[in-house]
Amino acid sequence: MKFVIAPDKYKGSLSGWQFCEAAEGGIKRIFPNAIIIKKPLADGGDGTIEVVKHYLKASTITVQVHDPLFRTIEAPYLLSEDGKIAFIEMSEASGYKLLDKQEMNCMHTTSLGTGELIRDALEKGAEHIVLGIGGSATNDGGMGMAAALGFNFLNENGSEVKPVGSQLSSVATIHKEKVHPRLSKVKIQVACDVTNPLYGDNGAAKIYGPQKGASEEEVNLLDQGLRHFSGILYESFGVDVQNVPGSGAAGGMGAGALTFLGAELVSGVDLIMEMADFKSAIVNADWIITGEGRLDGQTLSGKTINGILNAAQQKNIPVAAFCGSVDLSIDDMQRLGLDYAVSILNTIGSLDEAKKQSHVNLEKAVFNFVNLLKNSK
Repeated sequence: MKFVIAPDKYKGSLSGWQFCEAAEGGIKRIFPNAIIIKKPLADGGDGTIEVVKHYLKASTITVQVHDPLFRTIEAPYLLSEDGKIAFIEMSEASGYKLLDKQEMNCMHTTSLGTGELIRDALEKGAEHIVLGIGGSATNDGGMGMAAALGFNFLNENGSEVKPVGSQLSSVATIHKEKVHPRLSKVKIQVACDVTNPLYGDNGAAKIYGPQKGASEEEVNLLDQGLRHFSGILYESFGVDVQNVPGSGAAGGMGAGALTFLGAELVSGVDLIMEMADFKSAIVNADWIITGEGRLDGQTLSGKTINGILNAAQQKNIPVAAFCGSVDLSIDDMQRLGLDYAVSILNTIGSLDEAKKQSHVNLEKAVFNFVNLLKNSK
C-alpha cells in the first residue's frame, strides 16, 4: 500500500515532521513494506518557514531589522539554494510573538521590519519573493513595510508620517521617487487565506484589532484610518483595495502588498503544496494521512486540510485526519469530504499532559486505523 503523510503541525506539540514520524510508526507496525511519502504542509501562517526550508533546500539569512515597536532585533528569512526564491514570514519581524502581552497594541506597531527583510532579499538578487503574513502584530496597512522599501508618507503639512496604525488617517500623499529599483522587477506572492476586506464590520481593525490589543475606541479609530488610507491608495495606485478579498489580512498588509509590492494574493496551502510537488506525490496513493491540532470550522475556509482534500478529491484518494481535537459535526465532515476523522486523545487530563503524549497517542491512533484497513481487506 502507498500512504502519503501530509499534516500541518500540532501547535506547541508536534512539528509536521514529528507527525510524519509518529504516523509512519503506526503504519509500519501493520504494513512494514508500505510505500510511505512524507509531505508535511502549512498554510502560510506562523511556522510555515520550517516546512518551506525543506522544499526549497533553502539557507537561513539573518538580518538586523526593527520589531513591531521599532526595537532592533535579528530576524530570519529563507533563500533558496539557487538564490532565486526568498520566503519571508511576517511574524519573524512584525509578529505578536515578539511582544509581551502588555506591549500589544496595534495602534502603535509597525510592519517596518517585514519591509527590511524584503529589501534585503531584493539586494541579494531574489527574483521571486513569497510572503507569509500570518501572526502579525500590526494594523498599519503595510505602511511600515512600504517605508522600508522607499515609499514616503506625508501629511497635509508635508511632514513624514510615522508608519503605525494610529497615523493612517494622517496620510495625505505617498511619494514613490525613492522606491527600491528592483521592486518592480520581482514576482511577489502573498500567502493569504482570509477574505476580510480592508475596513468595515468584517475588516482588519474590527475583526482582529481587539486581539492585537486595541480598545473599542481604538478599533473604531483604526477602522476610520484604514478607510481613509484606502482612498489614498486609490489616488496613488488606481486600485480599489476594499473590493479585493484578503485586503484586510494581517492588519491591512493584504492591501499594502497589492499596491506597494504589486503582489498577487494566493492560497497559502496551495503555494506550499506547489513547492512540495504534492500533486505528483499523491499519484496512486491508497490513503492520505493528515492532521492538525484542532479540526474545526476554520478548516472549512482555507486551512491546510481543506487544501489537501481538494487535491485528493481530484484523484479520488481517501483522506484520514488525526487531530488533537475534532469540533466538527458529521455534516461538516461529509461536506469537507473526509473519509475518516478522529481525535487522538484517549485519556482525560490537562492540555499540557495531552501535548506531552501527542507522539504516542498519534502513533497508536494511526496503528488502530491501519489495522482496520488490513482486517477489512
